[in-house]
Amino acid sequence: MYICLACNGIEEKEKSCVNCGSAMVDMGKIADQFDDYTPYMDDEHIKQVDGDPHSLEQHSCLHLYQCPNCENEQQIALQEVFIT
Repeated sequence: MYICLACNGIEEKEKSCVNCGSAMVDMGKIADQFDDYTPYMDDEHIKQVDGDPHSLEQHSCLHLYQCPNCENEQQIALQEVFIT
């Protein structure tokens, strides 16, 4: 099984804003922003509509990062890891 370390609170991925250089805040999976029920849906189904056509086969999790300083938003694909 593959998991996203950021989604599971195991590891935080730090990203800098391309506009102002400030530390960006991980707002979670892109798909979780769609509606109230999306976080409870199966990841394999969500990856079909997350905006990244390769996220399922490449085991990546698309996150939304936002800059608290200039409000720039950036989509970042985080690599999932295999656990047994």
